[in-house]
Amino acid sequence: MGEAGGGFSEEQMKLEYTPTWIVAGVCSVIVLISLLVERLLHHLGKILQKRDQKPLFEALQKVKEELMLLGFISLLLTVFQGAIQKICIPPGWANHMLPCKRKESSAGGGGATKEHLSSQFLVGVLNHGGRRLLTSGEFGIEHCQKKGKVPLLSLEALHHLHIFIFVLALTHVVFSVLTMVLGGIKIRQWKHWEDQIQKDDIRTNSRKIRHVNQFEFIRDRFKGIGKDSQILSWLHSFVKQFYGSVTKSDYTTMRLGFIMTHCRGNPKFDFHKYMVRVLEADFKKVVGISWYLWIFVVIFLLMNVNGWHTYFWISFFPLFLLLALGTKLEQVITQLAHEVAEKHSAIEGDLVVKPSDEHFWFNQPRIVLYLIHFILFQNAFEIAFFFWILTTFGFDSCIMGQVGFIIPRLVIGAIIQLLCSYSTLPLYAIVTQMGSYFKKEIFEDHVQQGLVGWAQKVKKRTAQKAENESASANEKPPVESSVKIEMNLLAKENSPQNGAS
Repeated sequence: MGEAGGGFSEEQMKLEYTPTWIVAGVCSVIVLISLLVERLLHHLGKILQKRDQKPLFEALQKVKEELMLLGFISLLLTVFQGAIQKICIPPGWANHMLPCKRKESSAGGGGATKEHLSSQFLVGVLNHGGRRLLTSGEFGIEHCQKKGKVPLLSLEALHHLHIFIFVLALTHVVFSVLTMVLGGIKIRQWKHWEDQIQKDDIRTNSRKIRHVNQFEFIRDRFKGIGKDSQILSWLHSFVKQFYGSVTKSDYTTMRLGFIMTHCRGNPKFDFHKYMVRVLEADFKKVVGISWYLWIFVVIFLLMNVNGWHTYFWISFFPLFLLLALGTKLEQVITQLAHEVAEKHSAIEGDLVVKPSDEHFWFNQPRIVLYLIHFILFQNAFEIAFFFWILTTFGFDSCIMGQVGFIIPRLVIGAIIQLLCSYSTLPLYAIVTQMGSYFKKEIFEDHVQQGLVGWAQKVKKRTAQKAENESASANEKPPVESSVKIEMNLLAKENSPQNGAS
C-alpha cells in the first residue's frame, strides 16, 4: 500500500524497485571516488620512487595494506550481517555491561525487547538512513521475537561499528603521519650541527689532555648527583625531556661514539643522514595496525561500561607510558656520561662514549619502537572514539560521558601528540643508535641491494655445495663396498691355503 504525501512503501525501497538511473548514478560516484583515491596513492608512490624515498614508499605500501584490510573487514560485516542478526540471546543477557543506562520501560517483556533495539547507544541516529536500516533488519527482530529472545546485534549497531573501525584506522594513519612529520622537522633542525662537524677538523686537538669536567657533555649530564642518588638522576632525566631534550653536545658526543664503535675508519660519516634513513624505515612499522593492537581495541570496547568511565582512566595510561619512555631515553644519555666520568678523571683527545644494549630495557632497543607504536595507536583510539561519538550520537549522548571527563581526555590527547612529536620521537631517533649493533640503513640503498644479492648468492652456493656433498656421500658406500669385495678376493687368492693348493 502506498503512503500518503507521495511516500514510498516498504516494497518500493527494495533494489528491484529502485530506478536504474539511481543505481547507476550511485555506483558511478562510488567507483569514481575509489579510482581517484587509488590513482592519488599510485601517483604519490611514483613521486617517492623518483626521489629515492624507498622507506616512505614502503610505508605507503603499508597504508595500502591497511586499506585492503579495512575493505575485507567491511566485506565481512556486510556479508554476514544477516547471519549476525539471526543470532538470538536471552533478554537478560542484554542487560549487562551496557555503555548507557537503559531507561525503564512500562511495557512488559515486549517493551524490553524494543528497549534493547532502541537503547541510548542508538538514540540520536534515527534519521532516514537509520529508519531504513531498522526496516531492513526487522526480519532478524521478528525471528528472535518468535523465540522470546532478542538479536545479538541490531543492523544499525552493526553499521555504526563498521564506521567506527574505519574511523579508527584512518585516524591512526593520519596521527602517525602527523607525528613523523613534526618529529622529522625537529630532527632536521640538527642538520646544521652535522654540517658544522663535517666542516671542522675534528682531529685538531685530538692529543690534548683535558679534565672530564671541561667537556660540555659531562657538565650538562653528570651533575655529581648520580653517584649518591639514583632518584635525583631519574628526576633530572624526567624534567630534561620537556626542554632541550637533545643539545649540540649530546648530538656531537653520541655521533662520535657511534662512529668510533661501528665505522672507525670513516670519521666523516654522515650520522644525521643515517639517522633519518632509520627513522623513515621505522615509519612503515608505526603506520600499520598490528594484530595485538586489534586485541586492545576489543578489550577497550569491552570495558566501555556505564559508570566505569573506562576511557577517562585509560587515557592516562599512554601519557604515563610516554613520560616513562622519554625519561628512560634521557637516562640512557645520562648513563653514557656517567660511565665516562666515573672511569676517567682526564681524557686525551675527544670524549668517546661506548654504545651498548645494556642501557635499554631488557637489552632491547627495539622495544622503544613498539611502545611508541602502542602510544600513538592508543591516542588515536581516544581521538577517533570521541569524534565518532560526536558525529554519530551527538555531544549530549550518554555514551559521550560528562564534560568533566571529556575535556581532560582531549587535553591529554593533545599533550601526547605534541610531546611524542617534538621530544620522544627525536630522542628515539638518536638514542636508539646507542645500541650494540648498527642497522642496515648504515649503507646506501644500492649497497644494501648489493649486499642482499651477495648474501643470497652465498646462501644458494652453500645450499648447492651441501647438496653435492650429500649426493657424493650417498654414492661412496657402494664404491667402498666394491673395493672391499675386491680386496677380500685378492686376500683369499694370496692366502697360504690357496698357495698350497
